[in-house]
Amino acid sequence: MGVRKKSSKSPPVLSHEFIIQNHADIVSCVAMVFLLGLMFEVTSKVAVLFITVQYNVTITSNGPEETSVNYFHHGLKDLATVFFYMLVAIIMHAIIQEYVLDKINRKMHFSKTKHSKFNESGQLSAFYLLSSGWGISILHSENLLSNPVSLWEGYPHTLMPFQMKFFYICQMGYWFHALPELYFQKTKKVSAVPQALGSPGVLCAICLLFHVSRLIYFNNEKRQGGFTVWAVLYVLGRLLTLSLSVLTVGFGLAGAPQQGLDLDSGNFNVLFVRITVLAAICLTQAFMMWKFINFQLRRWREHALLQAQKRKPAATKGKTKKDRANGVNGALNTNGADSPRARKDKSS
Repeated sequence: MGVRKKSSKSPPVLSHEFIIQNHADIVSCVAMVFLLGLMFEVTSKVAVLFITVQYNVTITSNGPEETSVNYFHHGLKDLATVFFYMLVAIIMHAIIQEYVLDKINRKMHFSKTKHSKFNESGQLSAFYLLSSGWGISILHSENLLSNPVSLWEGYPHTLMPFQMKFFYICQMGYWFHALPELYFQKTKKVSAVPQALGSPGVLCAICLLFHVSRLIYFNNEKRQGGFTVWAVLYVLGRLLTLSLSVLTVGFGLAGAPQQGLDLDSGNFNVLFVRITVLAAICLTQAFMMWKFINFQLRRWREHALLQAQKRKPAATKGKTKKDRANGVNGALNTNGADSPRARKDKSS
């Protein structure tokens, strides 16, 4: 994430610099157009596609008291909803940057490198904090923690409750917003490609603790205990993901009664698909562990080099003092040998 510099001169309208400096206001106006569209009957049908969750299905349960429950399935109209919440993510990104991170940056006087990393960790910490709390709430409300068998029972799961589908839409909107942010933040080409490719993969990572630890580290470089806790939880998260994937895809769906390929009902429970999905998950987790190990090895090498550089001046300083002492003693011995008394002793 690049550092934006505000200039006193106003750039030309619709120029690149103008769009970058005012992108939050421009995106807010676009989002306001969809909200105003709800007020008029002619445009409300179109505006609803962008703002509300689509494909509502009402299921009525038969019993002493009939109850209706709303579920949702997916379709192409969800792309419009994802687009609107991508705009919301851009607006929230700008609000957090301007009213929180920029104020902290002005007080701390970070270097350009730390400034960029601080902004990145600040944005992701806010997102991961919200996502973690929201995700745990869904796991609790859907009884997925107490009854993990429901992950594969009743497959295919074509219907979702509102909170779950809205959670997925907001997640997709946030990660799609990361692509235009590369332009808005003037990200260099060298780091733009890794960020663009890495954004979807971060959905599978446990990164909240890492970015919070990095924020604390920027405030005080001696506080590195958070990185150790993050490293342990990261490894445990990868093992938990692999175990749950093997349990669900390898054993649960393999023994499910709904076998076969049926595109209309959304049933993909065949051996080839299961092997492909499981291999993709394993390769993804292995790649993330490889990146994690390389990151830790690089940190250890940098720490060892830093410690060696700290010990080297101290050793050189001690050696210099010793050489000076030897030089003084040598000079005294030399002067003593050439003194008049010494010459007299030699002549006698």
